Amino acid sequence: MKVLLLTGLGALFFSYYWDDNFDPAGLQGARVLLTGASAGIGEELAYLYARLGAHLVLTAHTEALLQKVVGNCRKLGAPKVFFIAADMASPEVPERVVRFALDKLGEGRGLDSGGLDYLVLNHLGATPSGTRSRSVQATRWLLQVNFLSYVQLTSLALPSLTDSKGSLVVVSSLLGHVPTSFSSPYSAAKFALDGFFGSLRRELDVQDVNVAITMCVLGLRDRASTAEGVRGVTRAKAAPGPKAALAVIRGGATRAPGVFYPWHFHLLCLLRGWLPHPRAWFIRQELNVTAAAAA
Repeated sequence: MKVLLLTGLGALFFSYYWDDNFDPAGLQGARVLLTGASAGIGEELAYLYARLGAHLVLTAHTEALLQKVVGNCRKLGAPKVFFIAADMASPEVPERVVRFALDKLGEGRGLDSGGLDYLVLNHLGATPSGTRSRSVQATRWLLQVNFLSYVQLTSLALPSLTDSKGSLVVVSSLLGHVPTSFSSPYSAAKFALDGFFGSLRRELDVQDVNVAITMCVLGLRDRASTAEGVRGVTRAKAAPGPKAALAVIRGGATRAPGVFYPWHFHLLCLLRGWLPHPRAWFIRQELNVTAAAAA
């Protein structure tokens, strides 16, 4: 039975990753709003989109870092690059960001125009791992940055994406599918993302709205702040920025429902809820939880 199961899973993975109709030329001239663009995978996404000739609006918390990324995108050949510094912890910010993007990319035609082809949601609010991060205040902040702002941006951009038959690309985490120790508020926000966008995909399908939703399940982001936040809790390696970014762009461009990087995250998500012993073993390989980490 186990042999048959593993054979079936192997065939599933082969067919999933073999079927790839990605055409880089299809992104030339695409209008992209990218959040969390100042560092890590977001920065790599900006550079790849620039190389592929997309028109970009980039946003992140720190203006100085954004300006550096914008300059590099122009050198890489992006036809148009705009930026807006924004703190997604403020509930009024998402509307300002979407209005700015549609004004720049949609030639001022307003929120109901076809000014966007891609909305790539990548921004991240992280707190240090540990029991102290379970406070109501920290959880409320995390939910606003990592979930509610995603909902706001999506709701505001959806009319434009509907007109352009565009794509929503949501960069999430394995912690939105498999709960682990010492990550409860962060994991709650990521689970909420999976539920919201999974339901929205069904609603759009029922309403015959041609907007694709691609959920991207990635490993740790390749940035110093993330590594520091999980020091002593996990031995999992950060996902290489350029390779992970390419997987995200490829998935969005082919309108794939899901992207898993590294690929074995797909297996772990499939194992959730059944085969609990292999799942628990796999999680122990990824995580190195100690009593000291909870202190």
